[in-house]
Amino acid sequence: MTIDKNPTTDFGYKQVKTEEKEQMVAGVFHSVAQQYDIMNDLMSFGIHRLWKRFTIDASGARPGNKVLDLAGGTGDLTAKFSKIVGREGQVVLADINSSMLNVGRDKLRDLGVVGNVDYVQANAQALPFEDNTFDIVTIAFGLRNVTDKDEALRSIYRVLKPGGRLLVLEFSKPEHELLNKVYDFYSFNILPKMGDMVAKDGDSYEYLAESIRMHPDQETLKAMMENAGFDQTSYHNLTGGIVALHKGFKF
Repeated sequence: MTIDKNPTTDFGYKQVKTEEKEQMVAGVFHSVAQQYDIMNDLMSFGIHRLWKRFTIDASGARPGNKVLDLAGGTGDLTAKFSKIVGREGQVVLADINSSMLNVGRDKLRDLGVVGNVDYVQANAQALPFEDNTFDIVTIAFGLRNVTDKDEALRSIYRVLKPGGRLLVLEFSKPEHELLNKVYDFYSFNILPKMGDMVAKDGDSYEYLAESIRMHPDQETLKAMMENAGFDQTSYHNLTGGIVALHKGFKF
């Protein structure tokens, strides 16, 4: 068997050296961090809030739980988990991107979300936590940007406690062809223009649209989770499959 000395991976529709993707993705999120929340509301017409609420409800979080909000960005899930787990619980907002982490920390502190929240800059592929640490791990709209998704899923599995669960909220494949065509038109014709006007960075939003198309579909991601060791894996399509919530348990 020959070993590829120059492995490549996808960066949107482009093929780049695997070792370079992490920095390229970092550049995208350094660029969009300050306008991230505004763009989320505009891009999804506010529906992302309902997707995140569905994720929280599906998490089964309760007082005293320890939760990892991975690729937690500006902290929408962290804020909600903080209220649920209470003083006896803990939420760790982790993100590989320092700009996103800083925006999230400032936002949550301004909202008074303090006391049971920690902030960690971390790579999903090599999480800096001990085995069997968390009751719940969520990763919302972050997995598609990870260079090695299989390695990230194994890393998440390692840090979950036995009985713990992973929830992956991510853009996926629309269930109907007409919806898919409308979604494609919006993603490649409207979204970059919106990014250019609001965030002054149309290229980053063109990459984000491409990264969605390159992300594994519902069944493929479910199989990847099973290969990483997760049991009772399932997914629930939201908004016609534009987004899917995958869930898996560690037993």
